Amino acid sequence: MEIAYTLERPTRINARLTVRGLTVLLGPSGSGKTTLLKAIAGLLPARGHPYAGLPPERRPVGYMPQHYALFPHLTALENVAFPLAHLPKSQRQARALERLEQVGLAALAERYPHELSGGQQQRVALARALAREPELLLLDEPTSALDLPTREEVLTHLLQVVHTTGIPALVATHDPFLAQASHHLAVLVQGRIVQEGPAEEVYARPATLTVARLVGMTNLFPARVRSITPPWAWIDTPAGPLQVAALPWLTPGQTVYWGIRPEEVQVAPFASPTPNRLRGRLAHLTRQGLFIKARLDGAVELELLLPRRAADHLHLTPGTELEVTLEPRYIHLLPSDFSSGAPSSS
Repeated sequence: MEIAYTLERPTRINARLTVRGLTVLLGPSGSGKTTLLKAIAGLLPARGHPYAGLPPERRPVGYMPQHYALFPHLTALENVAFPLAHLPKSQRQARALERLEQVGLAALAERYPHELSGGQQQRVALARALAREPELLLLDEPTSALDLPTREEVLTHLLQVVHTTGIPALVATHDPFLAQASHHLAVLVQGRIVQEGPAEEVYARPATLTVARLVGMTNLFPARVRSITPPWAWIDTPAGPLQVAALPWLTPGQTVYWGIRPEEVQVAPFASPTPNRLRGRLAHLTRQGLFIKARLDGAVELELLLPRRAADHLHLTPGTELEVTLEPRYIHLLPSDFSSGAPSSS
């Protein structure tokens, strides 16, 4: 489904994107994600397609706001049946129960919102968005108030609903966990889509510095192209020369940005041979489940994400001298001209 919407208030939006399967609309706070969803739902005046000129009640969309907006005095079943006032009571209840079954909550149909967990409330809100059999789901920050296990549970149900019903979903979020699991990813910055494509492609090849930071590429540094001998090029950095892929748009003397994801920084003893070796001192080790997040202070400050077992085996502690390697295939380059908005040609 192709979507294009333009509006001036409350946020200036001029966005065109494709929705297929579970599509995540990723962007920083204030970028216009919620505004765009409300415009598509007909809750804000805007120009665009599809649904141009239709009032909200006639648009075939299921909209789920960020805080679910469940009626506290209605049961789960009654909340889901609420948008079906045009149907006879028996049909309303039957369809509402079907939708609760789709999200795995039929057994809790008579419970009130305060008797449900946060994840269960979210699934009731999803069932209500599905009640009118929409052709598009619009979900605003569906995992923002949930803990990690509940986020995983909700995501499982969401993917299942999209798969079984065939209804595409546009999900506004700044949650990288949800973005990584999507089928399609569109990045909204200052009201414009600056990059879209399969999630794995956007994560591997972000088009701008802003996109790179949004998808977790926290190691980003300026450099200058020294020489090019395809298939390789060399860039000068404060940490010394680095070997990188010779991309078509590179020219000697050009200023670029180079980046690498924390999980792709490899501790030297366990890495394959590469010329890109950097040495530094570890600082700020933090446990994150089965991983250790650390910073390597050297000529540049690199963020690392290491398997906990490997870190324990190496007896890594703050102050440990460490050598790491950066494989050329994992180093991503961006032209400095595109630091804030336009996509690169890489």
